[in-house]
Amino acid sequence: MTTPRRHRSPASARTWAGRRPWLAALAVCLPVAAAGVYMALPRHHGAERSAVAPVSATTATMTATATGTPSATASASPSPSRKPASTPTPDPRPARHDGGACQVAPADSVWRTRVDTLPVAARSAAYVAAIGASSHVHADFGSGTWDGEPFGIPVTAVTAATPKVRVSFDYASESDKGPYAIPADARVEGGPSATGDRHVIAYDRAGCRVYELYAAQRRSDGTWHAGSGAVYDLRSDHLRPAGWTSADAAGLPIFPGLARYEEAATGTIDHALRITVPRSQAAYLWPARHQASSSADPGLPPMGLRLRLKAHTDISGLPPQARAIAQALKTYGAVVADNGSPWYISGTQDDRWNNDVLHALDVLKGSDFEAVDVSALRLNPDSGAARQP
Repeated sequence: MTTPRRHRSPASARTWAGRRPWLAALAVCLPVAAAGVYMALPRHHGAERSAVAPVSATTATMTATATGTPSATASASPSPSRKPASTPTPDPRPARHDGGACQVAPADSVWRTRVDTLPVAARSAAYVAAIGASSHVHADFGSGTWDGEPFGIPVTAVTAATPKVRVSFDYASESDKGPYAIPADARVEGGPSATGDRHVIAYDRAGCRVYELYAAQRRSDGTWHAGSGAVYDLRSDHLRPAGWTSADAAGLPIFPGLARYEEAATGTIDHALRITVPRSQAAYLWPARHQASSSADPGLPPMGLRLRLKAHTDISGLPPQARAIAQALKTYGAVVADNGSPWYISGTQDDRWNNDVLHALDVLKGSDFEAVDVSALRLNPDSGAARQP
């Protein structure tokens, strides 16, 4: 086993206190942009405490959001009525991993829709600068331990026979009631004594269902308590209610955005990856459902923003597994899902990873990325199903 290098987010950037929801704010959700960018008071994972005044939503903007027509006002994101600037190349798509009954998302999901031919978002340069143009990519996952703790997001396999339990939540109004197939020995992100995000993910492959918890704590009687939680049918494109959180700040499932060893080992990852940014805007873009900020700065990335590695970026010298991850970032991109360290890519905790191979991704930096306008993919604001380019 190789010695892990600096893949893990600093504790200061990913602590429970830094992402704790604000109880005073309820599910208020105001449209602020024509492409489905929404504003809401921070409730969950709110790290920023900016003094910037909230952005007001004009009548034209609200109308555009409701109807899908272009807005007469400036927007943090292009209108959903816009079409891609170019059509896809005739080259066949990368092979999908359909070797089993259950995949990370449906074939028509926005997670599994390529974005390599879509236009660059209007505020791409500002978003990249805010995340860190000179900051380097890090794989926030791997094998072994870092500072005495395992790193990456663990996935615990469960079956139909796994007893389902009730989970109590700090934010029950935006959490699925369950019950949850979370065994007493489910692995916790960072280990049993971790003080960070403490995600728990239980994956029922046969049932094609995933159970996700944030800030999970196992009680002495074997039950669980968490900050928030969500249950997903991986065969469904249904999104959470607008304004709701999940086990992630963006209100999205975590599981579909993880780099998994078994995929990278084949050389092909056929879905977008989860990524964190140091500061975000108090807004979210489809398919995200929730924001995690109090800043109205339009130059900050909103939750749900799709980023991609630029097509001309040379990844030919990367080791095969790292190259598979980099190619996924080119073809499917990454989704801004939480506040944390810049350009940190999420993946599974798995002892099969080679940390030196993952460390090779550090050659990539923020200036190699651009934000993507995915508005033309949206078919329904309450569905993750995407128009295929």
